[in-house]
Amino acid sequence: MSRRLTIGPFNRVEGDLEVTLDVADGRVASAQVSSSLYRGFEHILLAKHPLDALVIVPRICGICSVSQSSAAATALAAAAGLEMPPNGRLASNLILACENLADHLTHFYLFFMPDFAREAYRGHCWHDQAEKRFKATVGEAQREALPARADLLRLMGYLAGKWPHSLALQPGGTTRAVTATEKVRLLAVLREFRAFLSTIVFGDALENVAAISSVDQLAAWAQGRPADFPRFLEIAGDLGLARVGRASDGFLSYGAYSHGGEDGQPLFARGLWRGAWQPCDEALITEDVSHAWLHGDRPRHPQQGETRPFTGEFSDRPDAYTWCKAPRYAGQVFESGALARQMVAGHPLLRALVATDGGSVLARVVARLLELALVVPAMERWVRALTPGEPFCRQWQLPQQASAVGLGEAARGALGHWLRIERGRIAGYQIIAPTTWNFSPRDAAGVPGALEQALVGLPVGEGESAPLTVQHVVRSFDPCMVCTVQ
Repeated sequence: MSRRLTIGPFNRVEGDLEVTLDVADGRVASAQVSSSLYRGFEHILLAKHPLDALVIVPRICGICSVSQSSAAATALAAAAGLEMPPNGRLASNLILACENLADHLTHFYLFFMPDFAREAYRGHCWHDQAEKRFKATVGEAQREALPARADLLRLMGYLAGKWPHSLALQPGGTTRAVTATEKVRLLAVLREFRAFLSTIVFGDALENVAAISSVDQLAAWAQGRPADFPRFLEIAGDLGLARVGRASDGFLSYGAYSHGGEDGQPLFARGLWRGAWQPCDEALITEDVSHAWLHGDRPRHPQQGETRPFTGEFSDRPDAYTWCKAPRYAGQVFESGALARQMVAGHPLLRALVATDGGSVLARVVARLLELALVVPAMERWVRALTPGEPFCRQWQLPQQASAVGLGEAARGALGHWLRIERGRIAGYQIIAPTTWNFSPRDAAGVPGALEQALVGLPVGEGESAPLTVQHVVRSFDPCMVCTVQ
């Protein structure tokens, strides 16, 4: 038997999302992922003063606003040939890391784990504890995680003035200098957040979690440990979440936290992974609109691209089913996100998980939580490296003519802003967000995007209207649909 099943709109995701599944013999035979909300931010930016981008692009999203600000500031800095002073780089990294870690926490506790408290899982040995900890709106873990998240975001007050939609991130650095007294306060905020992670999330020191390097070591570490990450690992093991959600196993990262690692390198490296590390050449990125409700007749590099809604009858574009373009790197599908960052950066645990079962639901969630353990110690180092009294921002001259790109990593993965300035005004602005990579439609060759591939083969019971396994796979990518289609 075969049938078509449409799931949507999804709850507990940012923005509007529909997923259409063709089910044959109880399994997903093919999938179409539809981003159904178009707002036109790339059009809004045209003919504006380039600095207006710093005001407009954060409004694309309320939970990724700093990421959008960072990419815009990076593009403007590249257009002006500008280098930030060391304090500016450190403060920029701290602001972006604060948002990214808050997003990881939000995803785990509010978007992902509540699914395991559902009645459908009653009877599993872990269900009662999952219901007590993670049930939506009433779980005790949410009453612990939300205050911890709010306390972490106090960093934004010290460094950026407010969140979201701060104007603190500028091409020349950050607008708010940090005093010696505020350094102490920043370290106190991070100390409290570290304590929450060590006791509630992991049940162990962050450095011990970051050092886990194999699948067997992870299982031994989690055994009997009373904390939320080990609880997730128990659930994932019982439900086989390491064996579902695999896409093409191609991973892309633009590199995260400039000069935040050793020897002036990014904390997490830039590159690609498809069985081995490869360098990433931005010139090989294209966007295909063959299955989108957009004008266009061929794949284009974002610097030459446009986002022009199709104005005719939808029946004139019979293959279209989404407002999302299909980004490709050298014509191939790549996945982006925390898992991609750690695959490219070479963390042994994630490479071991992918070598065993591919990019899976388990691997994506482990990668996000692992980044909490990896990034907080780095943030502590960055705070200590701040030098009160030294510049945080460099003055700069806006070019009348320029073409530039700002690449960075949001919580959900690779984010790129492509900017073209002519006669002192924005002549072109294209954005490829992480979920654009992950939730892309088919391209002209008919090759599905990462999520569409990851859904194929999943079980769907007769009469199921919203299969839980499908929902786990979708949410494992942590979609942000308002960033997907600007």
